[in-house]
Amino acid sequence: MGKNIAMAENNDISGIIAGCKTGDCESFSRLVDIYAGRCHGYFYRITGNSDVSDDLLSRLFVRLVEKIGSYKDGSFEGWLFKIASNIFYDYLREKQRNEKAVKMRKELLQLQRQGTGRSDCERFDKLQIGLGKLDTDTRELIMLRFYSQLSFKELSGMRSEPIGTTLSKVHRGLKKLRELME
Repeated sequence: MGKNIAMAENNDISGIIAGCKTGDCESFSRLVDIYAGRCHGYFYRITGNSDVSDDLLSRLFVRLVEKIGSYKDGSFEGWLFKIASNIFYDYLREKQRNEKAVKMRKELLQLQRQGTGRSDCERFDKLQIGLGKLDTDTRELIMLRFYSQLSFKELSGMRSEPIGTTLSKVHRGLKKLRELME
């Protein structure tokens, strides 16, 4: 008897998914009703934060709307939770990038504070000399990031490289610049 109920539920989910693939809003609503609680629980257990879980759940269902057409036969729940897992890892990478950006900003402020007590002209001269000693690529990255105020995302897009690579290059460049200015 339990097997018949499970088969009926699978057929019902299959019908809902078929409706979602045609863009039926009611089908999407039913799918959200069925999986929202479990997915929110998953996100809450791995983040420990209800607000973050709400945000990740929203991202999941937006991604579901975008990707439902790519779902093939098989375990829908497995497919859905694979997407949920990818969203969680995207969130972690984003969080790490933000933490690195804050750290780099602090380092730049420390560089600026190191010159306290010196005249502005002297600091400017040391900065210019230090920048002149950096390789062209690093100098350009630092200038675009801190003087043109481009985000790391914009920089990595301009350079067609992963954002982590851009972050690393700027970090190393600031460290080298600090050494040159001392």
